[in-house]
Amino acid sequence: MHRRRRTALAVTAATLLAAPLLSACGSEAHPGAAAVVGGDRIEMSAIQAQVADVRGAQEESGQSGKLVKESGQLTRAKLHSTVFARVLDRASEDAGVSVSRKEIQQARSATAAQAGGDEGMRTAMLEQFWLAPDQIEQDLRTRIQLQKLALALGADVQSPEGQQTVTKALTDASKALDIDINPRYGAWDDQKVQLSTYASPWIKQVTRSPQQGPETGA
Repeated sequence: MHRRRRTALAVTAATLLAAPLLSACGSEAHPGAAAVVGGDRIEMSAIQAQVADVRGAQEESGQSGKLVKESGQLTRAKLHSTVFARVLDRASEDAGVSVSRKEIQQARSATAAQAGGDEGMRTAMLEQFWLAPDQIEQDLRTRIQLQKLALALGADVQSPEGQQTVTKALTDASKALDIDINPRYGAWDDQKVQLSTYASPWIKQVTRSPQQGPETGA
């Protein structure tokens, strides 16, 4: 009888101790998600897989230590680009803009030629933009899409007025998607259209070339 009472008390105590932990887990609106965009989850595992691809490519390079050190914001960079791509898709859809496979292939060929070949392009993209080989085409798609969005809006991205026009379209799309970021990664800024803990203005994605590096943030 005494043994049963001690057991019951132990179970009760354990339950009380665990309650705050359970409450804390339950307070996270989307456990396991790095972000929720337009009601769709972006899983942490998906972002981690992107990071792992880049780290794997960096390890195979001749200067892995330097590349890893310079890409300390890699996880946030991948989350930013993933969320931004969703925002850009929404803004492009609203403006009637699309990107074809042919356009991406043409951009890939031109980028490779500029970098002295496909291998040179992969090296430049890894070192300067933190892109694994299988992430290059998505990056090219983003650049093309931004350029076509600006064209559809009649905006010259080289001018402040043009930048404001495109920013407004992206901001409107961002707000419509009601973006919720896992607090460990910061928050999403609708006005700047970027992750608060990773500085990567969209304008740089339109104008940058393989000779320019990414914004690393602080």
